[in-house]
Amino acid sequence: MKQVLLAAIIGTSTLLASGPAAAQVKPEEIIKFRQSVYTVIGWHVRPLGGMVKGQIPYNQAEFLRNAEIVADMSKIAPHAFPAGSDTGATTRAKPEIWSDAAGFKKVMDNFQAEAAKLAEVAKTATSVDQVRGQFGALGKSCGACHDNYRTK
Repeated sequence: MKQVLLAAIIGTSTLLASGPAAAQVKPEEIIKFRQSVYTVIGWHVRPLGGMVKGQIPYNQAEFLRNAEIVADMSKIAPHAFPAGSDTGATTRAKPEIWSDAAGFKKVMDNFQAEAAKLAEVAKTATSVDQVRGQFGALGKSCGACHDNYRTK
């Protein structure tokens, strides 16, 4: 079921990001979609950070569940930035996303790789110490994008 839902979301986001379908979607709608993607990511990163910081007890099953959702959403995130979605509703996306497409792709690819690694590590991590380093790597990948491609 999870794979079917993820495939449907990725398929829809890919359709929105390319060809005639993207031309039919208003920039404001794409921006809303993009913000929703990152809201979901943030919602699931928060408990991971809470566990890593010792603010909430480490729970392997919960950590894994959240890490897998972040990894899944990282596959959707790049499709939320089609050409033309840099204007319209309030957005913190910098123009560099589109003017430096190769650089943006590189940070997005790294985000996906680090999110996937975190989910993989979480499968066998019996203590928070075993996920802490990879959570830090995920955070750095997020920061690389935020520093260069997102306004404060």
